[in-house]
Amino acid sequence: MAEKKNTSYPKEKINILFLENISEAAIAQFSNNGYVNIKRVSGALSEDDLLKEIKNIHILGIRSKTLITDKALNAAHKLQAIGCFCIGVNQVDLKAATKHGVAVFNAPYSNTRSVAELVIGASIMLVRKIIDKNKAAHDGKWMKDAKGSHELRGKTLGIIGYGNIGSQVSVLAEALGMKILYYDVETKLPLGNAVEAKNIKELLQHSDVVSLHVPELSSTKNLINKNNLKLFKKGAVLINYARGEVVDIAALKQSLDAGHLGGAAIDVFPVEPEKNGDVFKSPLQGLSNILLTPHIGGSTQEAQNNIGLDVGAKLFNYLEKGISTGSHSVPALALPPQEGAHRILHIHENVPGVMSQINSTLSNNKINILGQYLKTNENIGYVVLDIDKSISKNALELLSKVKHSIKVRILY
Repeated sequence: MAEKKNTSYPKEKINILFLENISEAAIAQFSNNGYVNIKRVSGALSEDDLLKEIKNIHILGIRSKTLITDKALNAAHKLQAIGCFCIGVNQVDLKAATKHGVAVFNAPYSNTRSVAELVIGASIMLVRKIIDKNKAAHDGKWMKDAKGSHELRGKTLGIIGYGNIGSQVSVLAEALGMKILYYDVETKLPLGNAVEAKNIKELLQHSDVVSLHVPELSSTKNLINKNNLKLFKKGAVLINYARGEVVDIAALKQSLDAGHLGGAAIDVFPVEPEKNGDVFKSPLQGLSNILLTPHIGGSTQEAQNNIGLDVGAKLFNYLEKGISTGSHSVPALALPPQEGAHRILHIHENVPGVMSQINSTLSNNKINILGQYLKTNENIGYVVLDIDKSISKNALELLSKVKHSIKVRILY
């Protein structure tokens, strides 16, 4: 049986900070394994507050509201990894994280089902005009009629962005009898009877419901604008559970006011409040047949638990085993244990000669390498060295002096 490896650092000296109501599943991953310095903060932190907190933090967990800038990373001298407990990582300056040798993890698949189900639910609410009828009932007005109300069956759903969420929406919608058109900038194989549109224009012109599932990029900003809105079928509905900058809100309001669009469901906004209870304002408030929700596409207990388990495990495995699989900044390595050795992790700038320096430094000091693993990306290299136990402390000191080193850590 393989020898159980213990970390060389005292666990009580490892500081962990979880912000924005991170799931209990992530906290349990560390507390159940002997880590005691775990601090939880319910909301996001401003950059100034983050700078005060992050100085002695080794592991940081955030969701979508806390921005991790180069300035924050410069202050985080002990930071090893950041866990983004959500599907995206756009709140983190990845170039800066790479430069500082900080691993960044997320959970790209864990809330897929939650978002997909809500898209289907919103579609039904909109095409049946439930929002208008619900408001009338609350206002004491009886609106029992079928005018403008439709079934989803037989209608066409246009999906822009056929990734993890978009493709699952496709499967659920087809089960309801919908026809599926999709468009993606990358070639994607269709699921079921979905048909790929030649371009966005073709998709918009033939869809009764349009659902957006694209990342926030310069190329997707205002993807749905006043020109594209004119291409929608009259009475069609728009659903945005992707990113707030993808839709031109002013143009959407104009289209709804003019009666061209039949309705919309918007869960993400260009500017969002930082925490619960903050004032929220949008030009879309008060409009008929529009469903506004506070960025809750993935906010189910099931999704948050899955995200906690996924990202928590990635952070734990990186801290305890050096496994970087799933990182957006440190090259991916998954390593078998090496018996009778100490393991050292070395992150360095990806320039010629570093590995030669590492090997010659150890060789010149008669330090025996029992195992070595290297993976690089465009900017940095990540090497794991298994060396003789008796001389590992000396090796750590020597490797930290290698030119172009970014981070050196003894694991066990």
